[in-house]
Amino acid sequence: MTETSEETINRILSRHELGAKLRKLRLRKKVSLADLGKHTGLSASLLSQLENGHMIPTLPTLARIATVFGVGLEHFFGSQRGEKLFSIMRASERMKFPDRPGNPSPAFFFECLTLSTQTSGMQAYLAEFPKLVKDEASEHFHDGSEFLYVLQGEVALHFSGEKHLLGAGDSVFFDSSEPHSYRGLAKHGSKAVVVTMPPRV
Repeated sequence: MTETSEETINRILSRHELGAKLRKLRLRKKVSLADLGKHTGLSASLLSQLENGHMIPTLPTLARIATVFGVGLEHFFGSQRGEKLFSIMRASERMKFPDRPGNPSPAFFFECLTLSTQTSGMQAYLAEFPKLVKDEASEHFHDGSEFLYVLQGEVALHFSGEKHLLGAGDSVFFDSSEPHSYRGLAKHGSKAVVVTMPPRV
């Protein structure tokens, strides 16, 4: 039986034991459910359900709780102290997203290849580039650097006003804080692995 997207997300998140980590953090800080509710705007009943694993917190809810306790989200998703970093992403667990929500003509679709939210901050994606009818794709930029390796087809990379054509086997590494965009050129679409890395401190 095929899982729904919601079931897949819940199964993946359940591995992180968010409720148990939340309860352990709250008890260590010696904060009652009622007091945590006052600081987060969430009911004690809801917080209890989250701790007991009856509900899975949304990202905004988890962010509220993390802010109150002065920890980052990596506290809930990161590897526990003493554990070695190891994470497998099964092909069946990947979900495909367009470059921007609701975009009727995406320049690319991407699938996360890793669940890692560790301090390295590295993220890897499988990107698919359909052949666009229009000439250019929208530019974007973000802090850090980016690596792209073309698996198949041909991709046009616009970087700082210059156009670069990349074919299968070609790769590029660049400063992603500079405006850049991708455009697939192959008739039957193109694919690439994209890795993003945070800025060096």
